[in-house]
Amino acid sequence: MNRITKVLSASAVALALAACGSSSSGPIILDPNPPTPPPPPPPPGQFELRVHHASADAPAVNITANGDNFLEGVDYQVASGLATLDEGTYEIGVDAILPGGDTLTVIGPLSLDLEENMRYDVFALGRVDDDSLEPFIVANEINEIASGNARIQVLHGVPVDLTVDVYLTEFDADLSAEQPAATLAYQDFTPQVEIPGGDYQVRITVSGDADAVVFDSGEIAIPAGADLFLTATPNVAANTAERPIALLVADGESSFVLYSVDTGADVRVVHAIADAPAVDILVNDAVAVPGLEFPEFTGYLNLAADEYNVKVNVADTDTTVIEADLELQNAWAYTVLAVGSLGDEAFGPAVLRDFNRRVTTEATVRVIHASPSAGEVDIYVTETNDISDAEPAFAGVDFNLEELQTTGNVALAPGEYWITVTLAGTQDAAIGPVLLEFNGGGIYTIVATDGEGGGLPPGVILMDDFANED
Repeated sequence: MNRITKVLSASAVALALAACGSSSSGPIILDPNPPTPPPPPPPPGQFELRVHHASADAPAVNITANGDNFLEGVDYQVASGLATLDEGTYEIGVDAILPGGDTLTVIGPLSLDLEENMRYDVFALGRVDDDSLEPFIVANEINEIASGNARIQVLHGVPVDLTVDVYLTEFDADLSAEQPAATLAYQDFTPQVEIPGGDYQVRITVSGDADAVVFDSGEIAIPAGADLFLTATPNVAANTAERPIALLVADGESSFVLYSVDTGADVRVVHAIADAPAVDILVNDAVAVPGLEFPEFTGYLNLAADEYNVKVNVADTDTTVIEADLELQNAWAYTVLAVGSLGDEAFGPAVLRDFNRRVTTEATVRVIHASPSAGEVDIYVTETNDISDAEPAFAGVDFNLEELQTTGNVALAPGEYWITVTLAGTQDAAIGPVLLEFNGGGIYTIVATDGEGGGLPPGVILMDDFANED
């Protein structure tokens, strides 16, 4: 049967071919010159996009493109690398990240027609607290840098009514004999300028007054091939009154902050030894703070970045209780605490770095464990004074003389909260519950100490905006 089937099938194919060949339309002739198919469309042109967060009181943000997160968690004084995208229309937005992880759209979405062979630098400028936050875009054609040269561009991004002169000179050049490279008001920017690669000094002064320097980079290297965008942003690190500007430097791949070399370090001292008498604070053997009593603390004192010998003496005596050598970094802020217990003969200095940027959408809260008698504790932050069903916000925080334990800066939504400190693993309150109000843009530091004279029950030192309240 299989052989018969194959024969019949072959015969049917032959008959079909013969029928085709005998058609009245004649044989099929292939066209020797078929039409050429249309070429594929050219690939879309491309552009470069970079985002700079230059709003001093805005939280970290997500950047959205066409509804999706294009960049996430971009914080203040950070610029992204250059991203290459296809030309077209994009919906660009900026979403503020709120405490707890929720987001709030604060800019846009903006519909932007972004063209090929262009570089777009998008800035978040202004402030949240006065509703001046806005996007700002600088567009440049993409061009190569000449061999041996670097390229820079400068934007005045400090939202104040202050026109400045920008000088780019050899190191230590006499500004009275120099002409400013640019004079800029807020949101003014220079064109892209090529300069020979080499060593330079950037100084910014009040316009028309070369002696009124508000920023000094010191000697910096700008190597050939560097392609830099420099944005003058508000300095929020240290010595903000005398040195109000810090430069956000974007190099195409990442960014960093350049502070004035003479910003110095902000330092404050806390007397947190409950059983110690009043003390004098000596810096390089000179009395800097006389008669500081428990639980007092100083305001910030600005010191040049350097190494210092610090002594804590019993007030009006040469009896040194604590001595330490401290190396202070430029543009850092510090809290130096005298901690421990004289009775236990365990005491010393504790040095903490402070981050004092104020964010309008949140309160910044830090709790420091400086009570040697309390031992290990849990810290509750709750909306009511009942912690029976709550989990501690920070569990097992212990006193450590060698490395003082803190919660770090915690972002809370503005409002009223109950603070309760309990012995670790229990809900037996050692401190509180205490009802505290935290305002947006506020900074609040709570130092847990022994009770006056030493031992339990513990007490607290309330600092920063607690101390500023009427």
